Amino acid sequence: MPVVNNIMSLRIRNWSPSRPLAVIALVLSVFITLTLFLILALPPVMHDVQHFAAELPRRVPSFIAHIKRLPLADKFGFDALAAKSEDVIASTAQYMLATAPLWLSRFLALITSLVLCIYFMLEGEFVYYYLLSFIEPESRERLARTLVVAELRMSRWLLGQLSLMLILGVCSTLVFAALHVRYFFLLGVLMGLFNIIPVAGGIITITLAAVVAATESWTRMAGVLIFYVIYLQIENGFLIPRIMRSRVHLMGLSVLIALLVGSDLAGVVGALVAVPTAALIAVLMDEYFVQKDAAAAALIAAANPPTPPT
Repeated sequence: MPVVNNIMSLRIRNWSPSRPLAVIALVLSVFITLTLFLILALPPVMHDVQHFAAELPRRVPSFIAHIKRLPLADKFGFDALAAKSEDVIASTAQYMLATAPLWLSRFLALITSLVLCIYFMLEGEFVYYYLLSFIEPESRERLARTLVVAELRMSRWLLGQLSLMLILGVCSTLVFAALHVRYFFLLGVLMGLFNIIPVAGGIITITLAAVVAATESWTRMAGVLIFYVIYLQIENGFLIPRIMRSRVHLMGLSVLIALLVGSDLAGVVGALVAVPTAALIAVLMDEYFVQKDAAAAALIAAANPPTPPT
């Protein structure tokens, strides 16, 4: 909604975009971005995967023959693995066919989520005011004001998180390109996207990037790992305290507790919504608890004035 509101605030002479037009512009921009990403990043990966699948039956025996030259390699039964390599490939293909309906259902769930998101952008404000109508009039204005503050804080968290994702994606792409890592553009984009998942996202993507770099040389893999270690120090020590805390106004301990509770309750999805939920709870507590405590403290101080020094 912050992006939609910014689009609606544009002025071209005496005309400004309506909400449906702003939503359409946002959806089209996301679709064009994803299309460009797929066009630029996936073709080299698909070409190498097809080549690898075609060469795998021929390369497995030679690969196992090289491994068998190592000490104690005959103790691990590589002969049986070589004999069953074709069966493994066939089983993998059967598994992919069997799980196709599951992946299709997940894809349909993703499309459904996108449609619901569009409907919430179009009609969410009306639903919001309708739900507020259930609150007593004397409490409605205060709750509405509090929720506006919470929305602003949660939007700032999202913008801060997007800033961190963009910084990591750009830095990763540039470093991977300088190291001549294969699929540097795809890996850099994935590094930025998965950064929205705390801890686990970074571990998954850096492991993938290190494995791809290791297929070229151990030096490149070491360069990828060194880059990520240095970036983590900069992000944790400089970027996060200045970007996230200034936007969300949450202490680092609060963010950590929110991430632990969210991931424990709902896994990755819980970790994704943990920080904005913590921001919402913090705003509600500031309005309905902290201010009452402050008023009570003021009354106690007024009832017991300090004794003047003699």
